[in-house]
Amino acid sequence: MSRYIVKRFIQLAAVLFGISFLTFLLTYLSPGDPARLMLMSTGVTPSDELVQQVRVQLGLDQPFWIRYGTWLGQVLTGDFGTSYKYDRPVLDILLSRLPATLRLTGSALLLVVLIAFPLGILSAVYRNNVLDYVIRLFSFAGLSMPSFWLGMLLMLVFGVQLKLLPVMGSSGWDSLILPACTLALPLIAQYIRQIRTVILEEMSQNYVMGARARGVKERVIMMQHILPNILLPIVTLMGMSTGALLGGAAIVESLFVWPGVGQMAVDAIFTRDYPLIQGYVIWMATIYVLLNLIVDLWTHLHDPRIRLDVDV
Repeated sequence: MSRYIVKRFIQLAAVLFGISFLTFLLTYLSPGDPARLMLMSTGVTPSDELVQQVRVQLGLDQPFWIRYGTWLGQVLTGDFGTSYKYDRPVLDILLSRLPATLRLTGSALLLVVLIAFPLGILSAVYRNNVLDYVIRLFSFAGLSMPSFWLGMLLMLVFGVQLKLLPVMGSSGWDSLILPACTLALPLIAQYIRQIRTVILEEMSQNYVMGARARGVKERVIMMQHILPNILLPIVTLMGMSTGALLGGAAIVESLFVWPGVGQMAVDAIFTRDYPLIQGYVIWMATIYVLLNLIVDLWTHLHDPRIRLDVDV
Protein backbone atom coordinates (compact mmCIF):
# COMPACT_ATOMS: atom_id res chain seq x y z
CA MET A 1 0.00 0.00 0.00
CA SER A 2 2.79 2.42 0.89
CA ARG A 3 4.57 1.71 -2.39
CA TYR A 4 1.36 2.39 -4.26
CA ILE A 5 0.87 5.72 -2.48
CA VAL A 6 4.46 6.80 -3.18
CA LYS A 7 4.08 5.79 -6.83
CA ARG A 8 0.85 7.78 -7.17
CA PHE A 9 2.40 10.85 -5.53
CA ILE A 10 5.32 10.71 -7.95
CA GLN A 11 2.95 10.46 -10.91
CA LEU A 12 0.81 13.35 -9.69
CA ALA A 13 3.89 15.49 -9.03
CA ALA A 14 5.01 14.85 -12.62
CA VAL A 15 1.55 15.83 -13.89
CA LEU A 16 1.57 19.07 -11.89
CA PHE A 17 5.08 19.87 -13.09
CA GLY A 18 4.00 19.40 -16.70
CA ILE A 19 0.91 21.56 -16.19
CA SER A 20 2.98 24.31 -14.57
CA PHE A 21 5.43 24.29 -17.47
CA LEU A 22 2.72 24.41 -20.15
CA THR A 23 0.85 27.14 -18.28
CA PHE A 24 3.92 29.33 -17.98
CA LEU A 25 4.94 28.63 -21.58
CA LEU A 26 1.53 29.60 -22.97
CA THR A 27 1.40 32.83 -20.98
CA TYR A 28 4.99 33.55 -22.04
CA LEU A 29 3.99 33.16 -25.71
CA SER A 30 0.81 35.20 -25.32
CA PRO A 31 0.77 38.58 -27.10
CA GLY A 32 1.18 41.74 -25.10
CA ASP A 33 3.79 43.04 -22.66
CA PRO A 34 2.89 42.11 -19.04
CA ALA A 35 4.66 45.21 -17.71
CA ARG A 36 2.73 47.52 -20.02
CA LEU A 37 -0.54 45.72 -19.24
CA MET A 38 0.07 46.03 -15.50
CA LEU A 39 0.71 49.76 -15.79
CA MET A 40 -2.32 50.28 -18.02
CA SER A 41 -4.55 48.41 -15.53
CA THR A 42 -3.70 51.04 -12.92
CA GLY A 43 -4.75 53.87 -15.24
CA VAL A 44 -1.19 54.97 -16.01
CA THR A 45 -0.18 55.85 -19.55
CA PRO A 46 3.19 54.11 -19.62
CA SER A 47 6.23 55.50 -21.32
CA ASP A 48 8.86 53.22 -22.81
CA GLU A 49 11.29 54.07 -20.00
CA LEU A 50 8.72 53.24 -17.31
CA VAL A 51 7.79 50.00 -19.04
CA GLN A 52 11.44 48.97 -19.21
CA GLN A 53 11.93 49.80 -15.54
CA VAL A 54 8.95 47.65 -14.54
CA ARG A 55 10.19 44.84 -16.76
CA VAL A 56 13.49 44.82 -14.90
CA GLN A 57 11.71 44.89 -11.52
CA LEU A 58 9.50 41.94 -12.47
CA GLY A 59 12.37 39.99 -14.02
CA LEU A 60 10.74 40.02 -17.44
CA ASP A 61 14.05 40.88 -19.07
CA GLN A 62 15.45 37.48 -18.04
CA PRO A 63 15.53 34.40 -20.32
CA PHE A 64 12.58 32.02 -20.28
CA TRP A 65 14.19 29.27 -18.20
CA ILE A 66 15.35 31.67 -15.50
CA ARG A 67 11.89 33.25 -15.31
CA TYR A 68 10.22 29.85 -15.16
CA GLY A 69 12.57 28.58 -12.47
CA THR A 70 12.03 31.70 -10.37
CA TRP A 71 8.26 31.50 -10.75
CA LEU A 72 8.17 27.76 -9.97
CA GLY A 73 10.27 28.30 -6.85
CA GLN A 74 7.85 30.97 -5.67
CA VAL A 75 4.84 28.74 -6.40
CA LEU A 76 6.33 25.93 -4.31
CA THR A 77 6.46 28.33 -1.36
CA GLY A 78 2.84 29.42 -1.89
CA ASP A 79 3.64 32.68 -3.68
CA PHE A 80 1.72 32.84 -6.96
CA GLY A 81 2.66 36.45 -7.62
CA THR A 82 0.61 39.63 -7.61
CA SER A 83 -2.45 40.25 -9.73
CA TYR A 84 -2.09 43.02 -12.30
CA LYS A 85 -5.74 44.02 -12.03
CA TYR A 86 -6.33 43.81 -8.28
CA ASP A 87 -2.76 44.57 -7.08
CA ARG A 88 -3.18 41.81 -4.48
CA PRO A 89 -1.47 38.45 -3.97
CA VAL A 90 -2.99 35.85 -6.28
CA LEU A 91 -3.32 33.35 -3.44
CA ASP A 92 -5.43 35.78 -1.40
CA ILE A 93 -7.77 36.33 -4.35
CA LEU A 94 -8.13 32.59 -4.95
CA LEU A 95 -8.86 31.88 -1.30
CA SER A 96 -11.47 34.65 -1.18
CA ARG A 97 -13.26 33.34 -4.29
CA LEU A 98 -12.96 29.60 -3.64
CA PRO A 99 -15.78 29.30 -1.01
CA ALA A 100 -18.37 30.57 -3.50
CA THR A 101 -17.26 28.00 -6.08
CA LEU A 102 -17.27 25.21 -3.50
CA ARG A 103 -20.77 26.23 -2.42
CA LEU A 104 -21.98 26.12 -6.02
CA THR A 105 -20.33 22.80 -6.90
CA GLY A 106 -21.42 21.25 -3.60
CA SER A 107 -25.04 22.23 -4.28
CA ALA A 108 -24.80 20.81 -7.80
CA LEU A 109 -23.41 17.50 -6.50
CA LEU A 110 -26.19 17.32 -3.92
CA LEU A 111 -28.77 17.71 -6.68
CA VAL A 112 -27.03 15.00 -8.67
CA VAL A 113 -27.19 12.55 -5.77
CA LEU A 114 -30.80 13.35 -4.88
CA ILE A 115 -32.13 13.18 -8.45
CA ALA A 116 -29.85 10.93 -10.52
CA PHE A 117 -29.71 7.97 -8.14
CA PRO A 118 -33.49 7.45 -7.77
CA LEU A 119 -34.14 8.04 -11.47
CA GLY A 120 -31.30 5.74 -12.52
CA ILE A 121 -32.56 2.97 -10.24
CA LEU A 122 -36.14 3.38 -11.46
CA SER A 123 -35.01 3.35 -15.07
CA ALA A 124 -33.18 0.07 -14.53
CA VAL A 125 -35.92 -1.59 -12.46
CA TYR A 126 -38.64 -0.65 -14.96
CA ARG A 127 -36.51 -1.36 -18.03
CA ASN A 128 -38.28 -0.90 -21.38
CA ASN A 129 -41.35 0.40 -19.59
CA VAL A 130 -43.03 3.79 -20.08
CA LEU A 131 -41.27 5.18 -17.02
CA ASP A 132 -37.92 4.01 -18.38
CA TYR A 133 -38.56 5.71 -21.71
CA VAL A 134 -39.52 8.98 -20.02
CA ILE A 135 -36.41 8.97 -17.82
CA ARG A 136 -34.14 8.10 -20.75
CA LEU A 137 -35.71 10.89 -22.82
CA PHE A 138 -34.96 13.32 -19.98
CA SER A 139 -31.40 11.98 -19.87
CA PHE A 140 -30.86 12.42 -23.62
CA ALA A 141 -32.26 15.95 -23.47
CA GLY A 142 -29.99 16.86 -20.55
CA LEU A 143 -26.91 15.60 -22.36
CA SER A 144 -27.85 17.49 -25.53
CA MET A 145 -28.17 20.97 -23.98
CA PRO A 146 -25.02 23.11 -23.60
CA SER A 147 -24.61 24.69 -20.18
CA PHE A 148 -24.76 28.28 -21.44
CA TRP A 149 -27.98 27.63 -23.40
CA LEU A 150 -29.57 25.82 -20.47
CA GLY A 151 -28.59 28.64 -18.13
CA MET A 152 -30.10 31.29 -20.36
CA LEU A 153 -33.27 29.21 -20.72
CA LEU A 154 -33.63 28.91 -16.94
CA MET A 155 -32.98 32.64 -16.54
CA LEU A 156 -35.64 33.44 -19.15
CA VAL A 157 -38.30 31.16 -17.66
CA PHE A 158 -37.78 31.45 -13.89
CA GLY A 159 -36.15 34.85 -13.71
CA VAL A 160 -37.66 37.01 -16.45
CA GLN A 161 -41.08 35.51 -17.18
CA LEU A 162 -42.11 33.96 -13.84
CA LYS A 163 -39.98 36.32 -11.72
CA LEU A 164 -39.47 33.59 -9.12
CA LEU A 165 -35.67 33.59 -8.81
CA PRO A 166 -32.85 36.11 -9.22
CA VAL A 167 -30.84 35.69 -12.39
CA MET A 168 -27.46 36.95 -11.17
CA GLY A 169 -25.41 37.66 -8.09
CA SER A 170 -25.16 35.86 -4.75
CA SER A 171 -27.44 37.89 -2.51
CA GLY A 172 -29.15 34.89 -0.88
CA TRP A 173 -29.84 31.16 -0.99
CA ASP A 174 -32.38 31.62 -3.80
CA SER A 175 -29.68 33.05 -6.06
CA LEU A 176 -27.92 29.67 -5.83
CA ILE A 177 -30.78 27.66 -7.33
CA LEU A 178 -30.47 28.58 -11.02
CA PRO A 179 -26.66 28.27 -11.34
CA ALA A 180 -26.67 25.03 -9.33
CA CYS A 181 -29.39 23.56 -11.55
CA THR A 182 -27.56 24.68 -14.69
CA LEU A 183 -24.40 22.99 -13.47
CA ALA A 184 -26.16 19.85 -12.22
CA LEU A 185 -28.62 18.94 -15.01
CA PRO A 186 -26.02 17.70 -17.56
CA LEU A 187 -24.38 15.65 -14.81
CA ILE A 188 -27.74 14.27 -13.70
CA ALA A 189 -28.41 13.11 -17.25
CA GLN A 190 -24.98 11.48 -17.43
CA TYR A 191 -25.35 9.77 -14.06
CA ILE A 192 -28.80 8.40 -14.88
CA ARG A 193 -27.41 6.57 -17.88
CA GLN A 194 -24.36 5.38 -15.94
CA ILE A 195 -26.38 4.12 -12.97
CA ARG A 196 -28.90 2.41 -15.22
CA THR A 197 -26.11 0.66 -17.12
CA VAL A 198 -24.23 -0.65 -14.08
CA ILE A 199 -27.45 -1.81 -12.39
CA LEU A 200 -28.55 -3.72 -15.49
CA GLU A 201 -25.10 -5.34 -15.67
CA GLU A 202 -25.35 -6.40 -12.03
CA MET A 203 -28.90 -7.70 -12.50
CA SER A 204 -27.61 -10.12 -15.12
CA GLN A 205 -24.94 -11.58 -12.82
CA ASN A 206 -25.16 -15.16 -11.58
CA TYR A 207 -25.44 -14.22 -7.91
CA VAL A 208 -28.59 -12.18 -8.64
CA MET A 209 -30.19 -15.02 -10.57
CA GLY A 210 -29.26 -17.37 -7.74
CA ALA A 211 -30.89 -15.09 -5.18
CA ARG A 212 -34.05 -14.95 -7.28
CA ALA A 213 -34.06 -18.73 -7.55
CA ARG A 214 -33.92 -18.94 -3.75
CA GLY A 215 -37.00 -16.72 -3.53
CA VAL A 216 -35.26 -13.55 -2.28
CA LYS A 217 -37.42 -10.49 -2.84
CA GLU A 218 -36.38 -8.05 -5.55
CA ARG A 219 -36.26 -5.18 -3.09
CA VAL A 220 -33.85 -7.10 -0.86
CA ILE A 221 -31.67 -8.02 -3.83
CA MET A 222 -31.53 -4.39 -4.92
CA MET A 223 -30.81 -2.89 -1.49
CA GLN A 224 -28.45 -5.51 -0.06
CA HIS A 225 -26.62 -6.82 -3.12
CA ILE A 226 -26.85 -4.71 -6.25
CA LEU A 227 -26.56 -1.18 -4.82
CA PRO A 228 -23.47 -1.94 -2.65
CA ASN A 229 -21.76 -3.47 -5.70
CA ILE A 230 -22.37 -0.45 -7.94
CA LEU A 231 -21.13 1.97 -5.29
CA LEU A 232 -17.48 1.69 -6.31
CA PRO A 233 -17.78 2.81 -9.96
CA ILE A 234 -20.30 5.50 -9.06
CA VAL A 235 -18.08 6.98 -6.34
CA THR A 236 -15.18 6.93 -8.79
CA LEU A 237 -17.29 8.78 -11.33
CA MET A 238 -18.36 11.31 -8.69
CA GLY A 239 -14.75 12.01 -7.77
CA MET A 240 -13.92 12.70 -11.39
CA SER A 241 -17.04 14.83 -11.77
CA THR A 242 -16.13 16.99 -8.78
CA GLY A 243 -12.90 18.04 -10.43
CA ALA A 244 -14.71 18.64 -13.71
CA LEU A 245 -17.30 20.75 -11.91
CA LEU A 246 -14.65 22.92 -10.29
CA GLY A 247 -12.99 23.51 -13.62
CA GLY A 248 -16.14 23.75 -15.71
CA ALA A 249 -18.05 26.13 -13.47
CA ALA A 250 -16.43 29.14 -15.17
CA ILE A 251 -19.11 29.43 -17.87
CA VAL A 252 -21.97 29.11 -15.38
CA GLU A 253 -20.38 31.54 -12.93
CA SER A 254 -19.85 34.11 -15.66
CA LEU A 255 -23.39 33.68 -16.93
CA PHE A 256 -24.96 34.21 -13.49
CA VAL A 257 -22.27 36.67 -12.25
CA TRP A 258 -21.47 34.25 -9.45
CA PRO A 259 -18.40 35.49 -7.50
CA GLY A 260 -16.33 32.31 -7.74
CA VAL A 261 -12.93 31.41 -9.11
CA GLY A 262 -14.44 30.58 -12.51
CA GLN A 263 -15.71 34.08 -13.10
CA MET A 264 -12.43 35.43 -11.77
CA ALA A 265 -10.52 33.33 -14.31
CA VAL A 266 -12.67 34.57 -17.21
CA ASP A 267 -12.13 38.18 -16.14
CA ALA A 268 -8.39 37.51 -15.84
CA ILE A 269 -8.29 36.17 -19.39
CA PHE A 270 -10.02 39.27 -20.79
CA THR A 271 -7.71 41.61 -18.87
CA ARG A 272 -4.62 39.46 -19.55
CA ASP A 273 -3.87 39.16 -15.85
CA TYR A 274 -1.21 36.49 -16.38
CA PRO A 275 -0.28 35.84 -12.72
CA LEU A 276 -3.95 35.30 -11.88
CA ILE A 277 -4.43 32.98 -14.86
CA GLN A 278 -1.36 30.95 -13.89
CA GLY A 279 -2.44 30.75 -10.27
CA TYR A 280 -5.95 29.63 -11.23
CA VAL A 281 -4.68 26.86 -13.51
CA ILE A 282 -2.20 25.54 -10.94
CA TRP A 283 -4.77 25.78 -8.15
CA MET A 284 -7.47 23.92 -10.10
CA ALA A 285 -5.00 21.33 -11.36
CA THR A 286 -3.84 20.65 -7.79
CA ILE A 287 -7.42 20.19 -6.58
CA TYR A 288 -8.20 17.94 -9.53
CA VAL A 289 -5.20 15.63 -9.08
CA LEU A 290 -5.75 15.45 -5.32
CA LEU A 291 -9.35 14.39 -5.89
CA ASN A 292 -8.13 11.75 -8.33
CA LEU A 293 -5.64 10.55 -5.73
CA ILE A 294 -8.36 10.26 -3.09
CA VAL A 295 -10.60 8.32 -5.49
CA ASP A 296 -7.73 6.02 -6.46
CA LEU A 297 -6.86 5.32 -2.83
CA TRP A 298 -10.51 4.72 -1.95
CA THR A 299 -10.86 2.32 -4.89
CA HIS A 300 -7.61 0.59 -3.98
CA LEU A 301 -8.78 0.03 -0.41
CA HIS A 302 -12.31 -1.16 -1.21
CA ASP A 303 -11.78 -3.27 -4.34
CA PRO A 304 -9.76 -6.45 -3.65
CA ARG A 305 -9.32 -7.08 -7.38
CA ILE A 306 -7.48 -3.78 -7.88
CA ARG A 307 -5.53 -4.20 -4.64
CA LEU A 308 -4.32 -7.67 -5.57
CA ASP A 309 -3.44 -6.55 -9.09
CA VAL A 310 -1.37 -3.64 -7.75
CA ASP A 311 0.37 -5.80 -5.17
CA VAL A 312 1.34 -8.31 -7.82
